[in-house]
Amino acid sequence: MKLVIAIIQPHKLEAVKRELEAVGVNLMTVTSVLGQGRQKGVTEIYRGAKEAGGLLTKVRLDIAINEDFVAPTIKAITKGAHTGDVGDGKIFIVNLAECIRISSGERGDGAIG
Repeated sequence: MKLVIAIIQPHKLEAVKRELEAVGVNLMTVTSVLGQGRQKGVTEIYRGAKEAGGLLTKVRLDIAINEDFVAPTIKAITKGAHTGDVGDGKIFIVNLAECIRISSGERGDGAIG
């Protein structure tokens, strides 16, 4: 079992969701987050002087999947989120030690989806 964490641009969320649904991944948690990467946030000009702005708004997707879905999930996120510009986002893959479905007490692979 894996936990896929993807940080993407907010305007790409619908495209990523469509791509994920096309490969059979429908279960996810979506959170609005703030952060900065290589672009180092927003730089604004105020009264002729450069000032570092705040953090950029991003969307975080948390997707628990079984091993068979890792490659299709990565491909779907990449396809849906890609613009080719700095700031497209990141994907992190984390080993998931356990998953428990609260309603039934089911554990492991069967509890994910």
